[in-house]
Amino acid sequence: MGVQNCWEFKDCQRFPGGAKVSERGVCPACTYSRSDGMNHGKNGGRICWAVAGTLCGGEPTGSFVPKVIVCMNCDFYKKVQEEEGKGFKFAVECGLQS
Repeated sequence: MGVQNCWEFKDCQRFPGGAKVSERGVCPACTYSRSDGMNHGKNGGRICWAVAGTLCGGEPTGSFVPKVIVCMNCDFYKKVQEEEGKGFKFAVECGLQS
């Protein structure tokens, strides 16, 4: 099995065509094409902590700085960091900004 994107790992169903799109819309991580391929993910799927507006835990997240503090404790963030090892991309290395 290959690497998982956040929407697969968290099973949020907010990807295009997902069951919860009608409730909350498509998650920005699914469509953030600027980060496609980062940490071997699709769009923002493996760098979701650097994408503003995701709804982790059902609550909207804000800009990068307050969001990343919460995200650094997330089980998915830790999984990506472990899987990517020395090649892990956080945000600055990706050229992403809030």
